[in-house]
Amino acid sequence: MTSADVVVLGAGVMGASAAWHLARRGVRNVLLLDAAATAGAGSTGRATGGFRAQYATAINVRLSLLSREKLKAFADDTGVDPGYAQHGYLWLARTDRELALLAEARRVQHEAGLSEARGVTPDEIRELNPALAAEGIVGGAFCQTDGYLLPLNILEGYLAGARNMGAEVRWGVRVTGLEVSQGGRVTAVRAGGERIGCGAVINALGPWAATIMETTGFVLPVSPLRRQIAATVPTTLLPATTPMTIFAGDGFHFRVRDGRVLLLWPTPGVSGRPYDASVDPGWVSQVTAMAHARVPCLRAIPIDPDACWAGLYEISPDKHAILGPTPGAPNLYLINGSSGHGVMHAPALGQLLAEIVCDGRASTLDAAPLAPERFADGRMNPVSELL
Repeated sequence: MTSADVVVLGAGVMGASAAWHLARRGVRNVLLLDAAATAGAGSTGRATGGFRAQYATAINVRLSLLSREKLKAFADDTGVDPGYAQHGYLWLARTDRELALLAEARRVQHEAGLSEARGVTPDEIRELNPALAAEGIVGGAFCQTDGYLLPLNILEGYLAGARNMGAEVRWGVRVTGLEVSQGGRVTAVRAGGERIGCGAVINALGPWAATIMETTGFVLPVSPLRRQIAATVPTTLLPATTPMTIFAGDGFHFRVRDGRVLLLWPTPGVSGRPYDASVDPGWVSQVTAMAHARVPCLRAIPIDPDACWAGLYEISPDKHAILGPTPGAPNLYLINGSSGHGVMHAPALGQLLAEIVCDGRASTLDAAPLAPERFADGRMNPVSELL
């Protein structure tokens, strides 16, 4: 039987960040296990690469601000460029109610330290994104330090850095179960036909995180939610500096990436089936029609069916991350449920979890709002109508 001080389940951006931060703290015997054949084959590689601090709860704003500082230092820390580009997030309101929601969120953002977030008028919106059809837009919100990042670069930096500090990564290894003592401690991980002894386990399995918990008797309230992305053919019609532009009312948003315009529109539907990267043609037709009405210049740019894709969010009941030890299992740590914010918050969450594992508590910021026991204790975070 092999063994490790810490076994990390999942080598996506969350698991990689946790491993890197643990190794940096001096925990050298870290083992990452992933069922994929290579890095980036799961949810991390399907993220669209947005970064924002414009959230409606203080804890998410603070996570973004911590991640932002870590992204600025990422190249020095890991030798890899994270691709952090400050092109901004532009939120659009078409009703007074939506405008009021954006204003209330901005109040929270300012109190949490995001002083540069600001309201914008219809005239300012036209300057920030001239491609928009202005009819019906009553105002919005903008933050110039929001923008974009490169998910696979962040994954590469953390994985390579963790390995350089002694961590081991095993690909093509499926975790089938955890062995738990009567006292609730995880004593071994069963994976790839092997029994691996462990001092601690980190569940970083993303949309599949709840499945492994079923083998222990513990419940993790995380569900997979399918999200789809439509991509145009290559075009120079919109510049790469176009801000991420989001309609607050229905969540339709678009950005430019790799010379294409990406169209996104969240639709409901929890998917419990195996990972499915297909895109529904009916959804593509709907989101394309929305784009043509709101961004008229895109009427001349076809969608490339072969460039469209889908991925999975990991949704928690209050759409906030779950971070810390499992109630009743003190050495089984959770870093799950980011609900679409995973890549952008991975630098912060990995650091905070390393502090919890090594010191018993997070010291960089108060992570109590993310504690796993909040659901049973009735302390869920407020769920905003904004994304």
